[in-house]
Amino acid sequence: MITGKAHAYGDNVDTDRIIPGKYTKTLNISELAAHVLEDIDPDFRTRMKVGDIIVGGNNFGCGSSREQAPIAIKAAGVSVVIARFFARIFFRNAINIGLPVLEIPEHNIQTNSELDVDLLNGIVIDKTTGITYHASKMPQVMIDILNEGGLVNYLKKYGDYQLSSIR
Repeated sequence: MITGKAHAYGDNVDTDRIIPGKYTKTLNISELAAHVLEDIDPDFRTRMKVGDIIVGGNNFGCGSSREQAPIAIKAAGVSVVIARFFARIFFRNAINIGLPVLEIPEHNIQTNSELDVDLLNGIVIDKTTGITYHASKMPQVMIDILNEGGLVNYLKKYGDYQLSSIR
């Protein structure tokens, strides 16, 4: 169970807005985290607390396929990203680095809402409004990747088994 405060944004938040291109030349994860969402919400980093939740509208993470976007979000301490719909490359990049993402097509979650998130069952309770949302079911392999902390860790643990089972 994850509990955190929502930081809500609208539709079409692209990867350039999540982490501006001028910061993508670094391998310093802390540097990426320091600039997450600064173009659309300059005060995000000062308001946000570790464990808080980013909430988006439709097409969250659209634009380029830069992996730095979900990396920056995770490094900033965000526990989960919820959106009505994710750009598919962002969705996969988030799962691959171990950042939980949930799609709730009909949500109306607002900034400062207190949320309880049950990742395993895909249930989000907005404690501010009393509304319970049900996320789209995530495939088991994606849940397994998240449980291992990302694709690299998953492959280190299960890679030989997975490959040998398809030969």
